[in-house]
Amino acid sequence: MRNTKVIFITQAAVIAALYVVLTLLANSLGLANYAIQVRFSEALTILPYFTPAAIPGLFLGCIISNTLTGCMLLDTVFGSIATLIGAMVTYFIAHGFKEPSDVGFYKGNCAIKWLAPIPPIVANMIVVPQVLIHVYEFPGTLLYFTLTVGAGEFFSCFVLGMLLIFALEPRKYAVFRQTL
Repeated sequence: MRNTKVIFITQAAVIAALYVVLTLLANSLGLANYAIQVRFSEALTILPYFTPAAIPGLFLGCIISNTLTGCMLLDTVFGSIATLIGAMVTYFIAHGFKEPSDVGFYKGNCAIKWLAPIPPIVANMIVVPQVLIHVYEFPGTLLYFTLTVGAGEFFSCFVLGMLLIFALEPRKYAVFRQTL
């Protein structure tokens, strides 16, 4: 039986739920409250490397997380857009315009794997400092916020994200299957 829409929606919902839970966990541990923020949920931003369902999943997860953690509306809007842009670019770097049902969807060269965490890092380094300065009116320079956001995103997206890629890669066909 083939029902790819149900699988797509289910994968997106699971990814959104994981994003919310991991964000709330990092907040409860106080890791997302300082100059260098570590969000475990940002490791999930590599998931578009495996499935297009991660794009709406990450976007919705970010909206829900930011709402639940009391972020200001403009932070929720622009932070979620940064996550969406990072997810879309990650997907297109990994797969171009291929569909998951296309032959060779999961075949790529090793270098692409290492590029997967870069788009969310860059998107957040561009957007989040602007939010911190203009929405929250935190004192500090654009360079300072860009560097601190970049450091947190590097650890969250690159270090934790690459660990996640290597953990999921051998299981990608089972975890991200497209048919039942």
